[in-house]
Amino acid sequence: MAKDIWINLPVKDVNRSRTFFTELGFTLNPHHGNGDDSASFIVGEKSVVVMLFAESAFKRFTGSEVTDARKASEILLSIGAESREEVDEWAVKAEKLGGTVFSRPDSHGGWMYGCGFADLDGHRWNVLYMDMSQMPKGPDA
Repeated sequence: MAKDIWINLPVKDVNRSRTFFTELGFTLNPHHGNGDDSASFIVGEKSVVVMLFAESAFKRFTGSEVTDARKASEILLSIGAESREEVDEWAVKAEKLGGTVFSRPDSHGGWMYGCGFADLDGHRWNVLYMDMSQMPKGPDA
C-alpha cells in the first residue's frame, strides 16, 4: 500500500512561488528539491508533500505540455482548516500575497465553511472548515 502522496505542480517562477507558499504557511521540506528548478513543502499533520517544478522540468517529467491553470482547471486541492477564522485568514493571506480569491469565505450546507483561491500560477486551492457535528446523516446512520 502507498505510504505517501506527493502533489507535483508546474510553476513559472519557482523562487516567487516558494515565497508565496512559505508566507502562506507551508513548511519547506528540508529533504527534497529546494533549488532554482524546484521547491518542496510539507503540508499538514499528515505530511503531504507538495513539489513545485519549473515548467520546463515538469514537461520533462510528464512528457506533455503544461496547461495554463488560469484558463482551465484540472484539479482542486483542498486543505482542512480548524476553524472558520482560519478559513478567513487563508483568504486574506492568499490575496495579500498575490493570489486570487475566486470564492469568498462562505457557509455551505450548514456544516462546511470554506473559500477558494488561485495561487500565482492559477492552481486552485480550497480551504474548508467542516463541523462534523452538523454534517447531515446518511440514510444508513
